[in-house]
Amino acid sequence: MAFQTMAEELKELVVRWAGILESLPPETIADRRNSQDRSIRQIIGHMVDSATNNTHRVVHLQYRESPVEFPNYATYGNNDRWIAIQNYQEEDWQLLVNHWKFTHLHFCHVIRNINVEKLGQQWIADTNQFVSLKDMVEDFPGHFELHIAEIEELINLK
Repeated sequence: MAFQTMAEELKELVVRWAGILESLPPETIADRRNSQDRSIRQIIGHMVDSATNNTHRVVHLQYRESPVEFPNYATYGNNDRWIAIQNYQEEDWQLLVNHWKFTHLHFCHVIRNINVEKLGQQWIADTNQFVSLKDMVEDFPGHFELHIAEIEELINLK
């Protein structure tokens, strides 16, 4: 199974949303907060972290012995630490949007080129929790869309 269609759909979303994000006023991206107390800036930063971590997982899972030990940045509040340490709240907005855009476009390229013989390779996501390369990649669009929905909700707050 190739991920061509998934990559193309994700690419279209990224390109469309990059334009939307670039046009948002400063107070919308910085001041409004979701249920996790994240601003749009911080959500975008988290999405960068997710795409870069998943890119590394995809690469490692294609050449290392399975199951792969790889840090799960998303558990135990670590993703919030990543957001705070990188201070996405203060990063130049154009730079951050471009970083988000190109990180995701690169991830689309990476998933288009997955060796299908490696889809069963697993990484250790948590204690006694194993995730295959196939499942990880198939779950990515849902995670992406979840955060886009959060951003959309924050944009539409009056």
